Amino acid sequence: MHLYQVVKRRQLAPAIVLFEVEAPRVAAKVKPGQFVIVRMDEKSERIPLTVMDFNRERGTITIVVQDVGYSSCMINNLQEGSSFLDFVGPLGVPSDIENYGTVVCMGGGLGIAPIYPIARALREAGNHVISILGARTADLLILREEMAAVSDEVVIVTDDGSLGTKGYHSTGLDQILAQGHKVEVIWAIGPMVMMRAVARYTKTLGIKTIVSMNPIMVDGTGMCGACRVKVGEETKFACVDGPEFDGHLVDFELAMQRLAFYKDEENRAKAHGACGQEGGH
Repeated sequence: MHLYQVVKRRQLAPAIVLFEVEAPRVAAKVKPGQFVIVRMDEKSERIPLTVMDFNRERGTITIVVQDVGYSSCMINNLQEGSSFLDFVGPLGVPSDIENYGTVVCMGGGLGIAPIYPIARALREAGNHVISILGARTADLLILREEMAAVSDEVVIVTDDGSLGTKGYHSTGLDQILAQGHKVEVIWAIGPMVMMRAVARYTKTLGIKTIVSMNPIMVDGTGMCGACRVKVGEETKFACVDGPEFDGHLVDFELAMQRLAFYKDEENRAKAHGACGQEGGH
């Protein structure tokens, strides 16, 4: 049985941990925008995680996990040398990378991790990449140096003004447009409320906006239907048709209702579980 070993662990922020994991077969094929489904052990649930980075030579995949429920808390207790039982991927449709001109990559909170390989690939394709990184507070803003290294310009916004400009991603976009940039495409990845707000705003501006949907997923093959999202008049499955969709067509209200279905179970599991008592954080 092949176990997927953690070769590097790095705490990025309170409750947010980066893991570099040995998964040579996934690393050989993965592209920006795709995701993996991981499972810690026989009893664990399957968790979809967007790929933050990959190294084909070393055969590793980098994922970033936020402690939001029992399973993610257990994962974040893993140390270097620990292993995942399952590490399945690459899943989903890769980002559509080409030379558009000037592009904006917006990462909100944990969404900065999946936007990183997209920004890097867009820049390698010849785009002028402007990244807008946002978080509630300065201590929750992750991967600043990494994003700066793959962007031509970086704008930072925080809800409380503790770093960069006080405001939201739309505030950062206004700054960029005020400088006279003609933005061709925007990628926005982050919490559902952030992606909804960005998509509403950019629709009024007429700028194509791509979002990455991360609904509840079970099997990752389109069989279970748990990850369905309404895009325009069509029902799509995020795991096989996505995770990226046209943000102006996504029904965010429906997606947010679906995401809230399991909040009570997640909170109960976390309350009953002994996660964190082994001195994980």
